[in-house]
Amino acid sequence: MDTTSATSLWDRVIATQPDPAWWLVIATGVVALAAVAPRGVWLITRNAITIAHEGGHGLVALLSGRRLDGIRLHSDTSGLTVSRGRPTGLGMILTAAAGYTAPSLLGLGGAALLAAGHITALLWGATALLAALLVMVRNAFGVLTVVVAGAAFVLVSWLAGPAVQALFAYGVVWFLLLGGVRPPFELQAKRRRGGAGDSDADQLARLTNVPAVVWLCFFHVVTLCSLLGGGRWLLGL
Repeated sequence: MDTTSATSLWDRVIATQPDPAWWLVIATGVVALAAVAPRGVWLITRNAITIAHEGGHGLVALLSGRRLDGIRLHSDTSGLTVSRGRPTGLGMILTAAAGYTAPSLLGLGGAALLAAGHITALLWGATALLAALLVMVRNAFGVLTVVVAGAAFVLVSWLAGPAVQALFAYGVVWFLLLGGVRPPFELQAKRRRGGAGDSDADQLARLTNVPAVVWLCFFHVVTLCSLLGGGRWLLGL
């Protein structure tokens, strides 16, 4: 790729695009809610939240100096991220705390990009993150899930028109913001029934001597505040 082509490509990525009509923004939010609220649909769409959850663990593990051994995504929408390093300390705490907060924080970042008109940057950035995640996935279902998600972003980025790209981008961000809220409530329900004894909240309790319920409240605060702030950005409030 010559310098001119690289410059043109970069200009395309950082260029701003016009916002869709307000009613289309609301419509994408309604569609995203329909992908999160019904239990039958959620059992399928939750796989996308699991990608963000485990990707959050993996990214923070690398940023905190740990060695990432691999990520597994399972058909029951569970996942596992394995990293090496000190079993205690700040790096391990940040890694454990990243999972339940990652989808919502990604949604918040995406909302900020969309509010600034950077639809193309969001689509290409998400594609790059999925490509990086794919390298670390260690099971067939996980590879399939990430490839399908990445292919959707690539097709929309390269083949769809500006209107379709905007609708897709807003739908994805709404889904991350709304979908990020549900898992902490599911974890809360499991713990109330005596399950999920090795959840992220329980691991954090062992690492910090702070009760798991406090970490669960932390997850709720981050996800709900992200939905509130990201929603305001998307709606232009």
